[in-house]
Order: sequence, then structure tokens, then C-alpha cells
Amino acid sequence: MVDGSALEGAPLGAYARQLDGRLNVGSDVAVEWSNSVEVSTTEAYEIGLEYLYQVRSLALEPGMIAIPEDLGDRTRLCHWIAPHITTINARLLHYLHQCHQCFRMEERREMRVFAAPIATAFGIDGCCNLNTTPITLLIDVGRVPPEHWLGLVVHEYAHAHAGHPGHGAPFVAALTQLCLGMGFPPLPYQASEEFWRSWPHCQSITNPNSFWFGSYA
Repeated sequence: MVDGSALEGAPLGAYARQLDGRLNVGSDVAVEWSNSVEVSTTEAYEIGLEYLYQVRSLALEPGMIAIPEDLGDRTRLCHWIAPHITTINARLLHYLHQCHQCFRMEERREMRVFAAPIATAFGIDGCCNLNTTPITLLIDVGRVPPEHWLGLVVHEYAHAHAGHPGHGAPFVAALTQLCLGMGFPPLPYQASEEFWRSWPHCQSITNPNSFWFGSYA
């Protein structure tokens, strides 16, 4: 198991930590693609691939993280991840901290959150791994527009707070409190479990790879 503190909001490795120090993340942790850090081709590939393998080690099962077998696609993915992932993870971590504010200090569970490309075969936008310490939230930021990333974090946070992967009463209670605290519409009275699976509602992107390969507009 990797050291979670080292993964917090940044790729691993000595160079990656230097890269993290060069990134300029504002107080609003906005994703500034135009201010991405320039790295060499070799460094970008190594940083990106290391990050993918680290988040793969935190997934419920390794196959959940989509690492392309095709060298060209894998290279494109790694080259985009290297200069951008720290800023993206900072934004997700900001959302995680906002979720914590919806609960009393003694109710908060220790969690961490990372962006990761989740394999299409799993049909999910994010996952919560309750078997890691801290609990790990993995969010596929390529599946919804950036303005909907908060909704994905809220949903997975509810799973983590409930301590259960299902959508039963503990999950609904946590999600209801989060929606109230974060300004999302409350869950409809007596909504079905199928409804809870996709709440808060997030707009889907047809081709998630367009984001991860750097062509999202």
C-alpha cells in the first residue's frame, strides 16, 4: 500500500514533488489549463504513468483504472496528466474539505480524493474504497464537465461517511445532509434507490477520453 500522505493532491516521485512546488494553485483552486507547467517528454511520461499506477493501487480493483495498452494513447494520457493532475486534485481536495464542513468534527471520517480515468466497462463516474486508510475517493473528472465535479465528490463522500458502498438509509442520510449543506436540491421524498445512484445529477460527457487526452473544450 502506498503512503497516502505522499499522494495527497499530487503525483509521486522526486521530480513530481518539485513539479508540485512550481504549480500556481489559486485560492479558488480553479483549473488553469493555460498555466500548466512545462515538462520534458520523458519526464511527463514517467510522472503520468507513475500517477496512474499509484491510483490503480488505491482502486477497488486494479482494472478499474484505465491505462491504455496502445502506446500512443498511453503516451498522450501521461503527457497530459503530468502538468495538470496536481491542480485538478487540489480542486477535488477543496471540494472534499467543503463536504467535511457539513458534519461535526467528531463525525468526519478521514478521507482523500484523487482524479483518475475509470475504465468504461465499470459504468461509473467515481468510486469509494472503504478498505484503504484513509478512505479513498476516486473521481473520473473526464465523465462530467468541471462545474459538475463537486456533485461527484458529494456522492462518493456520502458513501465514505456512511461506511457502506450501497445506497441504503445511512447513505441517504449522509447525502441529504450534504445536499442541504452544499446547496444542492434535497432528495425527493421516497425516491427510489435507482434515483439515489445518480444524485446529485451530473451532466455526462459522451467521450471521457477527450478530457484525459487533452482535447476537452
